[in-house]
Amino acid sequence: MSPVATEHDAVRVGIGGPVGSGKTQLVERLLPLLAAESLRAAVITNDLITLEDAERIQRSGLIDPELVMGVETGACPHTAIREDPSMNQAAARRLEEEHGPLDLLLLESGGDNLAATFSPELVDYWVYVIDTAAGDDIPRKRGLGILQADLLVVNKIDLAEHVGADLERMRADVAAVRPARQSLFTNLRDPDGAREVFEELCRSALFRDLTPR
Repeated sequence: MSPVATEHDAVRVGIGGPVGSGKTQLVERLLPLLAAESLRAAVITNDLITLEDAERIQRSGLIDPELVMGVETGACPHTAIREDPSMNQAAARRLEEEHGPLDLLLLESGGDNLAATFSPELVDYWVYVIDTAAGDDIPRKRGLGILQADLLVVNKIDLAEHVGADLERMRADVAAVRPARQSLFTNLRDPDGAREVFEELCRSALFRDLTPR
């Protein structure tokens, strides 16, 4: 049985967020959960002038290295995921043509600011990752990533008390600015820290009919 019909075979999930928020770690935590369900995944990472994140995932042992591609954006991360996503679209097509059929394609943005969003021409669903260590005022700043992402992940809840972040205030602020959209609080350093994210993805309409090939 195939996934919900899109213009491409694999369901494409964007993962955005500021530098250091935990985007790559989220990818690394999701891969074993996808593999456990016999879902074939591939990964595209974006960095400004390096392939560091792609190489990290290739070395992780979590996925066939050939199923990971890096994109050097050479410019603001917004450009490659929103204004002109052609480099990422080309990478996605190449992965599907050379290694398909795929069930899921994870596209990690380069580290961005709170204004970043994904083009609907690039992804079917997108996750935005922030972290408590960057400040408990982030939700109140109401960046586009926080307001518009299908799923907001607040990472590093274990660090809140160590950096003076008011976690309960963050929970209240997130609920206020995202009353109709799903949000999760977690610690992605925990091996099970992405399970709720995975379960939320599986509950979304795009994933509801996705079954192993």
